[in-house]
Amino acid sequence: MGGGFPLDLLLFGMIAAFLVLRLRSILGRRTGFERSEGGPVQVPGFGRPAGPVIDGKAEAAAPARPLPDPASPAGAALVRMRGIDRNFDAARFLTGAEAAFRMIVGAFAAGDRAALRPLLSDEIYASFDQAIAAREAAGQKQHSEIRTVNQASIEQADLAGTVGSISVKFVSDQIAETLGADGRPVAGTDAVTEITDLWTFERDLSQPDPAWRLTAARSG
Repeated sequence: MGGGFPLDLLLFGMIAAFLVLRLRSILGRRTGFERSEGGPVQVPGFGRPAGPVIDGKAEAAAPARPLPDPASPAGAALVRMRGIDRNFDAARFLTGAEAAFRMIVGAFAAGDRAALRPLLSDEIYASFDQAIAAREAAGQKQHSEIRTVNQASIEQADLAGTVGSISVKFVSDQIAETLGADGRPVAGTDAVTEITDLWTFERDLSQPDPAWRLTAARSG
């Protein structure tokens, strides 16, 4: 996965997972970002037809993944979401969620705030920003590389009024390492490590914008 977040709480939370500590190579062993308000997610797979789209009308060449049984609580919530937005499609959502996962991990590692801003809620963005700032102040650099995403599955789905919330479990093989100002590793490893993360995305399905945003993230 992308950057490890070893700062503490929020910073140490997902950031602890996404940033310095990178406890397990990145986004692997961290405690999460809590939801908050923020700009809608606009990355391939999150509503804008530019590749895989999380909820819009974009074709995505991704392997078929099993979806929750319609009779299960998560499956029933997904059905209700489609009742509010006829364009919502859970399979396309998963494709887009994976695209967003890869993009956010990469942007965090690169310290690309402009790319992160529209993808995250306000609170999570603030945490990422603090983690990036701390890394910059220490003269550190993050090296993150997602080799493969072995699993992307919907673990939970809820609908509160018209606001949909979907939690996706990602199991990925990643390389995540934090290098100090001298170029030597200070955290993480350059070895491929399997990381498990649980990310939650939210969107108001009554709004015309099909974009979703990351509102919480933690290790699974």
